Amino acid sequence: MSIGGMGGHMGGPGGFGRTLRQDSSVKDHRLAPGTTRRIVEYARPYRFQVAVFLVLIVVAALLVVATPLLLQRIIDDGVSHGDRRLVVVLASLVALVAVAEAVLTLVQRWFSARIGEGLIYDLRTDVFAHVQAQSIAFFTRSQTGSLVTRLNSDVIGAQRAFTSTLSGVVSNVISVAVVLGTMMVLSWQITLVALLVVPLLLLPARRVGRRLAGLNRRGMELNAELGNRMTERFNVAGALLVKLFGTPEREQSEFAEKAAGVRDIGIKTAMSSRVFFAVLGAMASLATALVYGVGGWLAIDGAVTIGTLVAFAGLLGRLYGPVTALSNVQVDVMSALVSFERVFEVLDLKPLISVAPGAVDLPDGPLSVELEDVRFVYPGAGEVSLASLEGLPAAGDENGVDGGSGRRATAGDGGLRDGRARRTTAGAEEVLKGISLRVQPGTMLALVGPSGAGKTTLSTLVARLYDPTSGTVRVGGLDVRTVREASLHEAVGVVTQDAHLFHDTVRANLLYGRPDATEAELYTALRAAHIEPLVERLPEGLDTVVGDRGHRLSGGEKQRVAIARLLLRSPRVVVLDEATAHLDSESEAAVQLALDSAMVGRTSIVIAHRLSTVRKARAIVVLDAGRVVERGTHAELLSAGGLYADLYETQFARQDA
Repeated sequence: MSIGGMGGHMGGPGGFGRTLRQDSSVKDHRLAPGTTRRIVEYARPYRFQVAVFLVLIVVAALLVVATPLLLQRIIDDGVSHGDRRLVVVLASLVALVAVAEAVLTLVQRWFSARIGEGLIYDLRTDVFAHVQAQSIAFFTRSQTGSLVTRLNSDVIGAQRAFTSTLSGVVSNVISVAVVLGTMMVLSWQITLVALLVVPLLLLPARRVGRRLAGLNRRGMELNAELGNRMTERFNVAGALLVKLFGTPEREQSEFAEKAAGVRDIGIKTAMSSRVFFAVLGAMASLATALVYGVGGWLAIDGAVTIGTLVAFAGLLGRLYGPVTALSNVQVDVMSALVSFERVFEVLDLKPLISVAPGAVDLPDGPLSVELEDVRFVYPGAGEVSLASLEGLPAAGDENGVDGGSGRRATAGDGGLRDGRARRTTAGAEEVLKGISLRVQPGTMLALVGPSGAGKTTLSTLVARLYDPTSGTVRVGGLDVRTVREASLHEAVGVVTQDAHLFHDTVRANLLYGRPDATEAELYTALRAAHIEPLVERLPEGLDTVVGDRGHRLSGGEKQRVAIARLLLRSPRVVVLDEATAHLDSESEAAVQLALDSAMVGRTSIVIAHRLSTVRKARAIVVLDAGRVVERGTHAELLSAGGLYADLYETQFARQDA
């Protein structure tokens, strides 16, 4: 028996090399009730392929004893009796068995890929669709990397349950049973000698398996830290910060330190694996020596034949690999099941925003917007997210304080400014306290007030990024909870302070708002947004890539492209959340012209910080601490001498001058 042959069986269906790297802690994990039943439901569409796959595994496992038995017959019946014809026939059968094993391996691989990739597709599309249905609160709390891991690593781990784990367990169990049975029939004495070596194989397998699991877990952590550092430094915003405040020597030193950790753990892992396989090879050689020693003694006495001795050597290589792999089968199975459970954890998270049965479309024509006694409390972490996706300490949950910074989430944050703010609904402070207002179709309402007054929160309710805790938000006279989501988003357009553009062309970013738009319509929107001359000057025009988050464009240019996208969609209600707040005066003037075009003939709600915008509004609502404290026109509110007059003196007077 060769060491290499034995290693081949270990790295085969049993996936022993992978088994050593599984985290042994999962074997004590308790699965959520119903997990197994749901796994079976996912496998149901592939039941025919799974059945054929299992049959092929059984056939392949039965063939493992064919070659050793044929070699026995070649020696005992062919060579010993000088029967050349029999030797040729049996040797030809050995070749046919080898071809059959190769064909079975290929067919098994096809079915394995068909089942595995099909499951990956089903799980990924289900998780992606479910995550897309989550409210914006979910995304403010969840780490993007954790979500991507669920769609990649955990989905692939779940897929292994039906490919490598399933095939490994079935194949190894059948192989061990068939090989042991065959060995017992050939010689029970030599079989007992061969089994004496099994504990010597299992002991290092378990010990090294635990060590490698710990090293692998630490290696994953170090690689994740290294990856996070590269991600932070290589995106545009991070690279700019490094250029402005960092030093190359410090960055290189810190990166080298983390890379050295990955290097060192890699060396330890490689050496631990090599030591184990060296010990395993030594045990294999010991087993071979024992078999030939005891078997040779018995052959001299005539208790067994030379062919039987050769067959034993071949069978031994097909026994120890599966036995060692089965010693860790519990870890293998639980690792796959835990991956499924982590995927189901995301699928079981109920979206905060749901559409009522029988939802309808908004009516045609101009739309009014109305809030009636609206109260709102930002949902707690347990309502919208999973602790495993947040990756943050739970400190401060009950007080609405961020566990890391001690920063309290304010009404103005809207849960959007600081996604780390952790707050539970029970006993939390209301952000909006009985807001009632109405915007007539085709008119503009300006919202003003100090920071944290609830302006952004109010605007998110109109677009139904959140639902009010109590009260009603109506668009076109219909409660937004009874309106089809697609109809509402088609009718309500939003421009935020920081417009987001995908790392794609200008054309693709515009078409995201309306995929069927023509070239002429694209340029009409660009013209209305006062961005057409810039686009025409770009190297590739509409086909110029704007870069990560649109960083190849200035802030004002990004905003105008976003406004062009909004105009292309042609919403009937426009919500503007301080869309020029962070721009220089020149960019602000250009964006304001674009916004003026966007609001013509549309119902508009504007969170305003410019006096010219406020003066154009048909009505002004002043918010403070989540309440409407004043409403009226610019002149009326100035003469009233209240909060608006104070804001005018502190914010607007310089603009008036």
